[in-house]
Order: sequence, then C-alpha cells, then structure tokens
Amino acid sequence: MKTLRKVFLIFLDICSVGAAAGIGLLLRFDLNISSIQKPYDEHMWVSLPIIVIVTLVIYALFRLYDSIWDYVSVSELERIVVAAFIVSVLNVGIGYILNLRQGSNDWYMPRSFYFIFSFLLITFTCITRFGYRAMRMVARRRRDKKIGANVMVVGAGEAGNMLIKEIMASDYLHKNICCVIDDSNQKVGSFIQGIKIVGNRDSITDMAEKYDIREIIVAIPSADKKELSVIVNICQKTGCSVKILPGIREIVNEEAKLGQLRDIQVEDLLGRDPIVVDLDSIMGYVTGRVVMVTGGGGSIGSELCRQLAGHGVKQLIIVDIYENNAYSIQQELLMKYPELNLVVLIASVRNTNRLKAIFEAYKPEIVYHAAAHKHVPLMEVSPNEAVKNNVFGTLKTVKAADAAGVEKFVLISTDKAVNPTNIMGATKRICEMIVQTYNKKSKTEFVAVRFGNVLGSNGSVIPLFKKQIEAGGPVTVTHPDIIRYFMTIPEAVSLVLQAGAFAKGGEIFVLDMGEPVKILDLAENLIRMSGFVPYQDIDIKFSGLRPGEKLYEELLMDEEGLQDTENKLIHIGKPIKLDEEKFLKDLDNLYTACLDEPNPVTVRKLVGSIVPTYNPQNPV
Repeated sequence: MKTLRKVFLIFLDICSVGAAAGIGLLLRFDLNISSIQKPYDEHMWVSLPIIVIVTLVIYALFRLYDSIWDYVSVSELERIVVAAFIVSVLNVGIGYILNLRQGSNDWYMPRSFYFIFSFLLITFTCITRFGYRAMRMVARRRRDKKIGANVMVVGAGEAGNMLIKEIMASDYLHKNICCVIDDSNQKVGSFIQGIKIVGNRDSITDMAEKYDIREIIVAIPSADKKELSVIVNICQKTGCSVKILPGIREIVNEEAKLGQLRDIQVEDLLGRDPIVVDLDSIMGYVTGRVVMVTGGGGSIGSELCRQLAGHGVKQLIIVDIYENNAYSIQQELLMKYPELNLVVLIASVRNTNRLKAIFEAYKPEIVYHAAAHKHVPLMEVSPNEAVKNNVFGTLKTVKAADAAGVEKFVLISTDKAVNPTNIMGATKRICEMIVQTYNKKSKTEFVAVRFGNVLGSNGSVIPLFKKQIEAGGPVTVTHPDIIRYFMTIPEAVSLVLQAGAFAKGGEIFVLDMGEPVKILDLAENLIRMSGFVPYQDIDIKFSGLRPGEKLYEELLMDEEGLQDTENKLIHIGKPIKLDEEKFLKDLDNLYTACLDEPNPVTVRKLVGSIVPTYNPQNPV
C-alpha cells in the first residue's frame, strides 16, 4: 500500500511538472497557442524529461513521498515551496546548458516563463498533497454534522487550536464543533480552524442554545483553579456535558491528546489551585524510621500510610479497631509495596494495656494519631463515647508514646475544635490541650495539625450527595447558607507530613484551606456533573441544621496568633496558656463521669468547664 501510494504521487508529480510547463508557456502568451514561437515549443519538449527527473529527485530528497496524507501540515508546505523553488532554479540552469550545447547564448524560453512555472509547480504540488486531506475533512465534517454531538470549545488559544485540529482530523471522534468561546474581544468574530469565535464566557449560555450544543470542552489549561471554577459553573448551567483539557505543558508540547479529556471533578469547583507539596524534599525525617499510624484504616489515616509507605520508612505500624478498614489498606500496601515492612494491628486506643504492649514491642519513633470519632450528629447523640474515644483515647496514646520515648507525635485535629458548638469539636480541642500539656513535660515533640473538611472522606458530604443523586434524590442540604472549608485527602495529608517536618514541639499547625465553599453550590454542581438539572431532575431539600452543627467553621480562635512557616499554606497558632494542674484534674473528673454517669448533661458540663469556648447548639 505504501509503495502504491508513492507510485501514485510520482505519477501526479510528473503530471504537475508537465502541466506547469505547458500552462506556464500558454499563460506567457496569453493562452494563444498560435502565438507560441516554434523554438520555445521545441525547447520545452526537449527539456521537459530532464525537468521531470530533476523534480522527482529533488522531491525525494525533501521526503515529499514519505509523508502521511492525512497529516500534511505547514512543515510540509515549507518543504514543497523550497523543493519547487530549487527545481525552478535548476530549470533555468538546464535551459542555459541546452542553449550552450546548441551553440547559442540566447534564452530559448522567456524569462517570465520560469516565474510562472515555479508558481504553478508549487500550486499543483500543494493540490496533490493537501487535496486528499481537504476532501477527507469535508467528508468528515458532513458525517459529524449528521451523527456527531454538537460541541462548543471554550478557549481559542494554542490548546483550543490543537484540540479542534485533532477532533477534525480524527476518524473516531464524531464531534461536530459548532462554535468557539474566548474572552479576548480581539478574537471574537474571527475564525480558528474554520470555526467562528462567537463570543466570550458571558455568551456561553446563549450560544449553547443557539447552536443546540450537547457538549462543552474547556480548553484553557493556563487558567488557574479560581477562573476555571467560574467558567465551569457557567458551562454547567447550560445542562451540557462538560469536559476539561488539562496540562498546559503537555498541550503546548503536543504530549496531551484528546483522549486525555476528563470529566469535571469536585476539585475543579473549589476555586483554587491544587496544593502541591514536594514531599521528597521534606520526608527525610521518616526515612529509615519506625512509624505508627493510629486509625490507619480511616480516610486520613490510610492516606498517611500510602504516602509514608512510598518514602522509605523502616517499618510501618497500622493500628485500627475496625478490621475491614485495616485489612483493606493492608492489602493495598502489600500489593503496591511488596518490600514494605508492614505490621497491621487490631487495637483500641482506649485500651491502656494493649497500647503499652504495642509501644514496647515495636518501639515506634514517630506516631501520627488519626484515630477518632468524627461524625458530629452521631457524637451529639453519644457524647460519652466521643469523650472516651477522642479525649481519653488520645490521652492514653500520648502517655504510651511518652513512656516509650517516641521522638515525634502528631495529632490530627479539626477546625471544629475552634469555638466548638458540638461535642466532637470540643473533644478535639481537649486533645489539642493534652498535646500541648504533655509537650512541656516530655522529651517527645507533641504537635497538632488542624484542618477542615476533606473531600471524599468517610462520612463527608460528597459521598452522601452522590448516593442521594444515584437514588434519584432529593439531595439534602442542612441550610442554604452553610459553608465549609474543603481540601482533598492527599492535599491534607501532604501538609500534615510537612507540618511534622516543621514540628519542634507544642505547636498547633493550621492549614490554609483556601476560600470556603457554599454547600448548596456544591450540591447543585454535583447534580449537574451527574447529568441532571437541579430542582427539576433532582430536587434539593433543606433539612435544618443538625445537632451541634453551625453555619461556618473557623480555623483559629481569637486568642491565637498566627506565625508563618516556610510553607505559606501552613501556619502555627500561638499556644494558649492554661492551668496544667487544674486541666489534668479536670480530665480525671471527666473520665470518672464518662464511666459512672449515664446522664450526658453532666459530661457536657464538664467538657464546657474544660473548654470555655464550647457553646453547644441544638444538643440532643
């Protein structure tokens, strides 16, 4: 097939040379054959075979028989022009040599003939090379208009140009590109790859309706997350399927192809760039160390284990009370890191003797304490269990770490510990106080890391919304004005690990969560991402604030000041002074109350006496 294609191209080039010479001579004499003088006619026929051979050789040297017709481009056009120009120059030389052999110093061909010949040869060669592609593209456009989905491309830059070009050249992507959107007023009204740029982002909704658009592709890889979030929100309001073309470097370098288009993700709606931490440069403090993660099967704990396993820990110890979670992360790590020295233990952080035995047997050097009850409404119903697990589970783990001489202890805390309105947040605030207290009396560096909600964690709002959408709705939002800070699990964990590297003892690290997200907007966007129309296909119901829930979360208490770290996304809250003797005595009273007092009101009062900023709302 390849040989046949070359033979056919050679045949076309022979015809092109003959046509360029014959038509060129005719044009020189105003298309009047009778006006052509006999010497000119004879010279053309004598020199034509030589010119044909020269042309084929030059074209072969310029690889004009090796290109794929479907993908001829500007680079091939450049080679055609240069090759044809060289042929034209050689044509002049051949004419001169033939004249000398006949003993004449005169030109047998008019000088203007050579310019006309050159122009026609370039034209005919381009037609033979680009004509096939043009016919394929026309046929493809007609086919796509009949069977393809109408597509709008947002972005008329280099990425948009490459995207449109690839779609139009593909035999497998049946997409009918109808219009292009770009915010540059200078581009509006012009064309890109033959497709009109019809307006800016404010025109997206109207143009989607005008052109009956079914799919929108956002091709602005240079846009930051905030700008991308705004554009995506506009696109989703059209009801069209929305896809994103990622990676400016890959696009510009022609490394990214259309197959890398991805669906909109929840992270795209956060309105900020993803947090990237160079863990390789800061994870030396865990390399070659024995590291323990309590609650290692949970959302945060399991991601901690994943990232620790990839950074050369000597031994990784996972402690969790839930065997299913522990088994799941165990199998995942063994498959991905078969050489990892992994120990998975089923244990409760509320069991003093079990913790003591674990610390004595494995002698962990670094501990990440992620074990906790965190579901706010459930803890409001069972405040005693929240206190037992969160407060005294932490206290017992801290004491075991202190006794075993652990070097570094990192507590995973929450923004709900700030001015808490629920028992879960209040218990985590007490955990922070425990860490700060024991840091002063222990050789172990005790620190806490505080951050907000993580996308996709167990019990978080995103999985709940997705399940409700799958069930046909309604999606339940507690309040139309409720807002939350969000971060992805890998983002949060990477910052936790870096905070551990910064730790000197006693700090409460506060992670920068970016701008808060309105939960109602999140619910509406998730419905659109699932291909439905909010309030029409899937309804949204407001269920009212749950027990212990408040409209917004805070990351820092008024009395705390912020200190910066090397990472602008990690800050240090100034430790709050407290009466440590009284605090430890209050803990003893609280422990007794949890064990002996069935009335949760007593427990709440004791928690309130320890955490003055605790202000219960709608307690059960």
